[in-house]
Amino acid sequence: MATHAGGLTTTAGQPAEEGRPAVVVRGLVRTYGTPAGVLDGLDLEIAEGEFVAILGRSGSGKSTLLRALAGLDHDVRGSGEVQVPCNVSVVFQDSRLLPWARVLDNVVLGHEGPPADARAAGRAALAEVGLAGRERAWPNELSGGEQQRVSLARSLARSPELLLADEPFGALDALTRLRMHDLLRDLLRRHRPTVLMVTHDVDEAIVLADRVVVLDAGHIVLERRTPAAGTPGAVDHEPHRTLRAELLDALGLDREDTR
Repeated sequence: MATHAGGLTTTAGQPAEEGRPAVVVRGLVRTYGTPAGVLDGLDLEIAEGEFVAILGRSGSGKSTLLRALAGLDHDVRGSGEVQVPCNVSVVFQDSRLLPWARVLDNVVLGHEGPPADARAAGRAALAEVGLAGRERAWPNELSGGEQQRVSLARSLARSPELLLADEPFGALDALTRLRMHDLLRDLLRRHRPTVLMVTHDVDEAIVLADRVVVLDAGHIVLERRTPAAGTPGAVDHEPHRTLRAELLDALGLDREDTR
């Protein structure tokens, strides 16, 4: 299906073809009333099953790109072409759980198909994120990390072809964040979605993603493959340190900065 709005072409549910990218962005422009715009003719391709992390300073266009891929930016002016799979899920920095709904009801909210099938998929997803037995808990009974696990379960219960994550671990403490990294690696090995994650954490981008993209003023200014994606402890390796320094330079940050 293709829809057109303000010069933008969005195509979802492309037929599967061997070697075809899962995400294609061509000449993407997004403006919020400023002449320069937030995204300025951006081009990007993401291969099926690839994990891409987006870095950039505030206002560089990171979240604007994610919202364009998610189809959540109909109220802005823009042009260009965006092609994404039809089954897309989004994980935000806050879990966005409904406080008046129990955990399982939050997971299956909006799930298509027979209710019994939806609840079975929801229970299976909660078990995958380590929350089996918490189906009837209220969100305020969960820790911040547990709430974010529920958010992941809600996305995975839909078996997404494309998972979009907007700083999903930014509000968590350091230890919980590392545990969530391990959980995410395990879930991605099982489900194999294509992933685009926005983050401010350079080390997080390197250890989780296959490729890191740096945005500045709506343009891609640096793209690098990561040396050891998904390898715990890779932060101590020389290739990681070299890439980290290059990314920090591209971000205009001191090499001793961690974010």
